[in-house]
Amino acid sequence: MKYKSQKVAYWFFALCMLLFSLQIVYGFIMGFDRIGIQGLHEIIPFNTARAVHTNLLVVWLLTGFMGAAYYIIPEEAQTELISVKWAYVQLISLAIVGVVAIVGFHFNHWEGRKFLEIPRELDYLVVVNVLLFLGLILGTLFKGKRQTTTALILTMGLFFAALLYIPGMIWFDSQVMDSFFRWWVVHLWVEGVWELIMGGILSFLLIKLTGVDREVIEKWLYVIVGLTFLSGVLGTGHHYYYIGVNKIWLVVGGIFSALEPLAFLAMALFAVNMYRKGEKSHPNKIALFWTIGSAIVSFVGAGLLGFAHTLPQTNLYTHGTLVTAMHGHYAFWGAYAMIVLAIISYALPNLTGRKRYESAQGMAAFWLANVGMLGMTVAFGVAGVAQVYMERKMKMDFMDVQNEISIHFVVLLICATMFTTGIGLFIYDFVKYGRPTDEALEVDNQNL
Repeated sequence: MKYKSQKVAYWFFALCMLLFSLQIVYGFIMGFDRIGIQGLHEIIPFNTARAVHTNLLVVWLLTGFMGAAYYIIPEEAQTELISVKWAYVQLISLAIVGVVAIVGFHFNHWEGRKFLEIPRELDYLVVVNVLLFLGLILGTLFKGKRQTTTALILTMGLFFAALLYIPGMIWFDSQVMDSFFRWWVVHLWVEGVWELIMGGILSFLLIKLTGVDREVIEKWLYVIVGLTFLSGVLGTGHHYYYIGVNKIWLVVGGIFSALEPLAFLAMALFAVNMYRKGEKSHPNKIALFWTIGSAIVSFVGAGLLGFAHTLPQTNLYTHGTLVTAMHGHYAFWGAYAMIVLAIISYALPNLTGRKRYESAQGMAAFWLANVGMLGMTVAFGVAGVAQVYMERKMKMDFMDVQNEISIHFVVLLICATMFTTGIGLFIYDFVKYGRPTDEALEVDNQNL
């Protein structure tokens, strides 16, 4: 590492790994519920497990994004963070918000709005926490010796992610209005501003891992930003038709959702092109695998599967079924989870001074996690298509259909076990790296 304050990132990554582990645990609880093993049902009913599982996903990814920013921004701005102390305060308050929210869900203390379940009082704490984070990042960026496109795109994504949280806090008596603005958060995060965050992290990693000139890599970012805003904003319309908004949104949403794969295709081409043009062979192959893998898998999961699922003619049948879960799992894994694991894989050797990136465990983690997630995606897809046919065409009762497709969740749990083994190996490697040290700073600076 080049700056001592970058050590803050390590503790965000550590919290990130803890929350990710918990998310997997709750995923298994739901999986066992689906095949009739419901020993925990009285303590943790399915709706509670689902709320915890999805909210942990959001929180651990945001924690990873914040850790990435604390690592990347000082290096890009060529200066220390303006306040390490306040960065730790922000980390602790973020952890408190997460713990209180999860505990509250088990006592039915929530708003009940899908994906935005945390109670209103915690919403305000989230806003304060994110404002503190943005203050530290923006302060560091503008105090620095340079403002790069990579840093500005990353910061812009984080800033708009915070801004778009506000519509989800507005209370409406109308269910239609409430759902309308709720999608501003849910959709415009994952298919809008989070793509900017991904693009910023991807750009930083490719600059470091391939040796391709910064100017060449950052030009691609402008293309990605343009495609993201063109497709993501109006693509939100594919949700609107189902909440009672004018039918024109089904057409608008369908057209612009069809364009969304272009942004992810641009990212995939961008990553592979830069890798092939690379002027150096970076020794950290694990970080390179996660980086290139993120770009390719996000194109398949978010781009192609999203396109297939959100076309109006298809979405009329698949909306709200397990086909959504198929798209959601592979899209989140490729676009956001893998890029967080990529920046962790790149940063850990630099933070700790321990070059463990040639470990067999690290490469096994990559392949087991990816094969396991692909298997889970296929299981969701097959179950979803069967569900669509039986519910929407044969008009069978919802619960009867769930019984019929439960066998697919046995397959899903087998694949989830493979996935969990991979993530377990990744976390094992994380722990083996140990804590960041000042010696790593001295070694890195000697090599500059």
